[in-house]
Amino acid sequence: MTESWSSAGLPPIAAARVAEGRAGGTWSSALSTGEFAAIRSVGFEPVGQVMGSAVYRVGRSGRYWGYHACGYQGWGWSAGGNRVADVALSGNGAPSAALVQVLDDARRAALGRMTAECTALGGDGVVAAQLTMAAFPAAPHCLEFKVIGTAVRASGQVRPRRPFTSHLDGQGFAKLVTAGWVPVDLLVGMSIGVRHDDYRTARQQFSWSNQEMEGWTALVKQVRADARTQLYRQGAEHGGDGVILADSDLRVWEEPCTANDKQTDHIAESTLIGTAVARFATAPAEPRTLTVMPLNGGGGDRLRRRLAQAARR
Repeated sequence: MTESWSSAGLPPIAAARVAEGRAGGTWSSALSTGEFAAIRSVGFEPVGQVMGSAVYRVGRSGRYWGYHACGYQGWGWSAGGNRVADVALSGNGAPSAALVQVLDDARRAALGRMTAECTALGGDGVVAAQLTMAAFPAAPHCLEFKVIGTAVRASGQVRPRRPFTSHLDGQGFAKLVTAGWVPVDLLVGMSIGVRHDDYRTARQQFSWSNQEMEGWTALVKQVRADARTQLYRQGAEHGGDGVILADSDLRVWEEPCTANDKQTDHIAESTLIGTAVARFATAPAEPRTLTVMPLNGGGGDRLRRRLAQAARR
């Protein structure tokens, strides 16, 4: 028997799993022993493993109505062969911007459902969150976005206004908190760029000499820069003071130009995953001192002489 779901709130199976965990009084996690000890050392306790997923159909894949349009107007060798092609960038409103928005919506849905499970368990945030995107079986135009992590709860009276999400493992989370920082949100910065292989690029590609492919350099450079811009913008919107990078990926492939079958476009997709962090303590850390205990009678005198020499330098 299945229960209908309007996609609002927790899915029925997730709600049942959360209720079972709360009723049983036990929690589960994928934390190692070291991670568990590290989290407890900074005043947090695990409350359960949480996850969120969303399957999205990514349509609009036809050649003449697709996301990957280069926008190059002079594709003929005589009419526009000498014109340098620009990079059609999603961050600048190119047709690929709609695809980036679809992928961002799917990511937000998965993260939102994981956060809802964390809230239902009484957690204050999620650590060691792993975000994956993979093709859905037997559905070539569908992608599954999945994120899994461990919900934790602060043992003190100070609680965050809303749950945080972070890719940091237990030790990384503990080090961050000890240093006076807290995670805010798990972020994904993404950009897609399309560039037509213009006459100059084609000539360089089949040249006998070693030389830089200037057009392709511009493509990967701009798409990486745009992905960083999107990641930093999201971090600022979520109230972060900085972003700790978790992973980066760059895919490059070619497709026939939507304007001319005899020519090609190159497409680059850059993805950056990181956690926005915010400072909660600005007081300077106490200086650490080195304690030395002499093991013989004359050791103390030698140590004092060495320290006095070091002070005069």
